[in-house]
Amino acid sequence: MRVLVVEDERKIAAVLAAALAGDHYDVVIAGNGEDGFFRASAEVFDLVVLDIMLPGRSGLEILRALRQRQIHTPVLILTARDGVDDRVHADDYLVKPFAVPELLARIRALLRRGRPSDVLRLKAVDLELDLVGRRATRGDRSLDLTVREFDLLEYLLRHQGHLVSREMLAHDVWKEPRRATPLDNVIDVQMVRLRKKVDAPGAPRLIHTVRGVGFVLREGEP
Repeated sequence: MRVLVVEDERKIAAVLAAALAGDHYDVVIAGNGEDGFFRASAEVFDLVVLDIMLPGRSGLEILRALRQRQIHTPVLILTARDGVDDRVHADDYLVKPFAVPELLARIRALLRRGRPSDVLRLKAVDLELDLVGRRATRGDRSLDLTVREFDLLEYLLRHQGHLVSREMLAHDVWKEPRRATPLDNVIDVQMVRLRKKVDAPGAPRLIHTVRGVGFVLREGEP
């Protein structure tokens, strides 16, 4: 699970990073509003921990902009004020100062609420994945996928519309985040094979390469 922490106070950010890492989350820290908004918009996270008072952009400005862009990543607000306006668009909130165990409990609850593994079928346009029977179809075509190709397509569908980097695929699909040699070539070969099966001639392209960055599954050009 990837968690983005947007917090400008270094001591608080360090405490949050240590607590989340100790609970086996993959933590990314953004120290100001602009960096936090960029990362939340360009990368895929399972949850965002967002401070209200930030340099650059406030937490509320970031939250409103994300929702306007139809990015519905769960957001846990950290605020020094117990005001209702701070919580209108957030999924949950904590008033500072807070206890770390309470923060972790709130995060677990939010992640359980939106757990993607509860979904039995994934769909994009006429592409459909049956997660129980492990079957893939595109329109009236059945796709003959290997185990790796199925897992790769599932990951792309779970993150459809969002950029997926090779690093994310190495970490979450290949389960080899600490491999000495990068898996970029292996991932690219698998993606070429998967694209040939999914995006057959005449069908609208769904899998797109973002040069130098990664891939995105969406209808039309990225």
